[in-house]
Formats: sequence, C-alpha cells, structure tokens
Amino acid sequence: MVDWLLGALALMLILEGLLPFVRPALWRRVFESALQMSDGQLRFIGLASVLAGVLLLLFLRS
Repeated sequence: MVDWLLGALALMLILEGLLPFVRPALWRRVFESALQMSDGQLRFIGLASVLAGVLLLLFLRS
C-alpha cells in the first residue's frame, strides 16, 4: 500500500512539474490568475479536483 501511495505521489509531482518546465510563461499566467481568485473560488477548484481524483480512483479500482 505504501508503494502505491508513493507511486501516486511521484506521478503527481511529475504532472505538476510538466507545465512550468515546458511552458513557463503560461504557467506564470495561470498562477497570476489564481492569485486574483477569491478564497471561495480556490476552495471550489480544490474540492472539484479532490472529487475528480476520488472518482477516478473508484473507477480504476472497479
């Protein structure tokens, strides 16, 4: 189980690092627009991301 979680963490870090590595100017614009969002908007995006991840995990496990 720990190996699976570490593998998931490694994949997340790879995916998170792709945009700033490949398109740093775009990443900067995305980050700047995120800084202008309200806390509620950021929470909603975070919740949607968590739910999408949970649903994807459930789909992959079945």
